[in-house]
Amino acid sequence: MRLSSMTDYAVVIMSAAARHCGTCSLIEQAGGKRARISAAQLAAETGLPAPTVQKLVSKLSAAGLMRSSRGVGGGLRLARPPATISLADIVEAVEGPIALTACIDRVKSDCTLDSCCNVKGHWPQVNAAVRGALAQVALTQLVEEV
Repeated sequence: MRLSSMTDYAVVIMSAAARHCGTCSLIEQAGGKRARISAAQLAAETGLPAPTVQKLVSKLSAAGLMRSSRGVGGGLRLARPPATISLADIVEAVEGPIALTACIDRVKSDCTLDSCCNVKGHWPQVNAAVRGALAQVALTQLVEEV
């Protein structure tokens, strides 16, 4: 299994945003505002093309992981503290539900073995295990130095 480049880039973007956000919840509790960053700054910092960053920011915002605001003091910020955002959240924002096979999706599945497959019933358990593993990795872990 390999994640798409766009998903990899989304993780890079979210990690960069988290570095700028710092301890967001502590800042907000103290009456301050969360740090913001622009899409152009994210592109420059990550080395990703600006159109790619903008496309991914749109997906991440639609998934409730980022928020944007316009005007003076505007920009992008994480929608919630980085400790509450998991790698699974980011992957699902770009890829959709985590599923290793398409056969469990009744709408999209065109498997010729569907009527006689003895494995199909086991895939939800496998998918849940993969999602569970990704959910155990918080965004805060991804910004730590290795």
